[in-house]
This record gives sequence, C-alpha cells and structure tokens, in this order.
Amino acid sequence: MFQHDQSGQLPAGQQVYVVDDDPGMLESTVWLLESVGLSVQPFTDGRVFLEACRPDMRGCLLLDVRMPGMGGLSVQDALRERGIDLPIIFVSGHADVPMVVRAFRAGAVDFIEKPYSEQLLLDSVQHVLRHRQRDVSPLLKAVHARLAALTQREQDVLLPLVHGHTNREIADRLGISVKTVDLHRARVMRRMQAPHLPALVGMAIAAGLADPLALGLAKRTDAEVDPAQR
Repeated sequence: MFQHDQSGQLPAGQQVYVVDDDPGMLESTVWLLESVGLSVQPFTDGRVFLEACRPDMRGCLLLDVRMPGMGGLSVQDALRERGIDLPIIFVSGHADVPMVVRAFRAGAVDFIEKPYSEQLLLDSVQHVLRHRQRDVSPLLKAVHARLAALTQREQDVLLPLVHGHTNREIADRLGISVKTVDLHRARVMRRMQAPHLPALVGMAIAAGLADPLALGLAKRTDAEVDPAQR
C-alpha cells in the first residue's frame, strides 16, 4: 500500500504538493511525477495540508476540487488569506463554468479535467516550476494572436461558449443548426489550442474578453443546462 507522510512542516524546497482524497488517483499521480524526477509530497486531506503549510514554501500545488470536508476551492481561499503564494493547478472530474471562473479569478494557473492526459499534467506542472517568476506577457500575446486568427463566426461562438451556454442555446441565438455550432466549437478549441473548456475560459479571462464575476453571475441565473452539451 502507498504510504505518505501527512505530519510536520513542509520543506521550503521546490516541490509538487498533491492533494487528492482518492488514494488510487493520488498514488498514480505521485508515481507519474516522481517518474520524471520531481520531488512530491502527497496529502489526502485539505485541512492536513493547510496545517503543514508555511509562507516560505516553494513549488506548486496540484489540487483536487471536490473533496469531503474541505474542497479545493476552500483550500485556495485559505492559502490566499494566509498570504501563501503557491501556484495552483486544479484537477476535477466534474468541472463547470462557475467553478472554473472562481478558480481562475482567485489566481489558479491551470485547470485540468479528469481523466487527464499524463503528458498534459506533466507539461503543466513543469511549466509552472520553470516559470515560477514568469513574465506572462508572451503568453498573452500568443492568446491574442490566436483570437485574431478566428473567423467572425468562430468569435460569435466563442463568447457564449465561455459563458457556459449549451450548443443548442448558441444555435438558437445565432440562428444556425446545432451541428454547425459543433463544427465551429471544435475549430475554436483547435485554433485556440485549448485542450478543454476550462482552458478556453481561462484564456478568455486573461485576454479581457470575459469578466470573471459576470461569468459566475450569468451561469447562476441560467435556466437549464444539459451537461451533455457543455
């Protein structure tokens, strides 16, 4: 059985801290990260992780969103209140737009949906560790360049998409078929180099196309959303 230490203070060295209440997922994630030479410290409980935190910790945090007791978003809030500036990569099997918006608004650097590609996870973690004091302007320039390459119709689909509207709702709004929306949505994701919807939402927020607070409010007042059309 996988053993991990959940007591004492976290070391101040560059580490990847993984918090996930699923022992199997935690074990496989730790194995993956350690297989490329990363130093990892795992936790199965958000509160225990917070008890071990200290302001001078370095590295990044891989944090599950949905956990019993104290969820990932609450852990993120607690870190901010303590003034602990630790880059957070969220993982979730049940992400929705308000959840993603709240995470990015509070400073998350990435949001990855389960089940995730091992390479996608490694790339995200290694990027954060290499660019701890990163200049984000080149990244923003790249996002703006991708946005500029979208056609007018693709731009028409992008905005309601990041606001959480379903393909059917977008089709009704634009007066086109759902199948046509499907095609434009796929092209938007490909041209924006977004592996999933949370990544696209993050790009829209970073580029100033969407107000995080407005996104959250719009979604809360939405009538009904078919999860299959997200």
